Amino acid sequence: MALITNTATRYDASRLVKEDISDVIYNISPTDTPVIANAGRDTAKQTLFEWSTDGLAAAANTPVVEGDDVIGVTDARAPTNRVNNYTQINRKLISASGTLEATDKVGMRSWMAYELSKASAEMKRDMELAVTGLQVGAVGSNAVARKTAGMGAWIVTNYMPGATGVAPVYSGGGLNGTPSTAAQAGTPRAFTEALFKSAQQAVWDQGGDPKVAFMGAKQKTVFSTFAGIATRFRDVPAGKQATIVGAADVYIGDFGETVVVPDRFMPATVVYVGDPQYISLAYLRNFRTEELAKTGDATKKMVLCEWGLRMKSQYSWANIADLTP
Repeated sequence: MALITNTATRYDASRLVKEDISDVIYNISPTDTPVIANAGRDTAKQTLFEWSTDGLAAAANTPVVEGDDVIGVTDARAPTNRVNNYTQINRKLISASGTLEATDKVGMRSWMAYELSKASAEMKRDMELAVTGLQVGAVGSNAVARKTAGMGAWIVTNYMPGATGVAPVYSGGGLNGTPSTAAQAGTPRAFTEALFKSAQQAVWDQGGDPKVAFMGAKQKTVFSTFAGIATRFRDVPAGKQATIVGAADVYIGDFGETVVVPDRFMPATVVYVGDPQYISLAYLRNFRTEELAKTGDATKKMVLCEWGLRMKSQYSWANIADLTP
């Protein structure tokens, strides 16, 4: 059919038609930070913050003879370990012109307020990346930023590498000081149920409770294939459709129940198994928003946090390293 002559259409009246734009800004970027959410919080009073760790002597059956004299006899007692970590500074800078703040905007009243909210979420993601990473501690200088040692640098006793892999090294020798030498990567290998069970046992043997396991997406999909002793069937009422169970979130083993938590920001090559009560974030300067000096027709603000990871006991965690990403 042909259009009647001189009939006005949407194409002819384009200057009269109002725009149709939703007043919502859609953003699905992930903001969950499970390790930080499960870790404790405490305070640092210096950029280098320290604490002590200790342990009992190995159990031994050592009976003594009746009437044995103790003069000149002393049991060997191991000294405590003194460990430390550095705080690091994370920040986000935001600047908005006076004109931008005055104009009518889509999905927001204030561009500055909107971006400050985003910056806070971005900071938490940056911190999660540092906490779960392999970064070693660094004192820094006037030209080099301080760095806090992440979980992957702290775990030594229960470090489970691939062939030829070498555990991290502390600066003070043994288990003293700061993790200052990164682990040497070993031969990549697949994540297996046997490795997972060995990690649970390693934590338990040291006196820990393997309550949680953090892993990236790849290793989570592998974990869900572990057979265990469970079935993958669910009773289906009459007239209802069946449900396929294709994932697992809890592993009940010989050494307790371990909740498996996927983490988008941790390295794809490691799985951490342990007890979150033995890690915390120590804040020298907690999250804050500071207004910077105004030097023109713009407002400048900074979101800042100075913090460090406190690994209260590296014995309470296991690191299954060198997994195929």
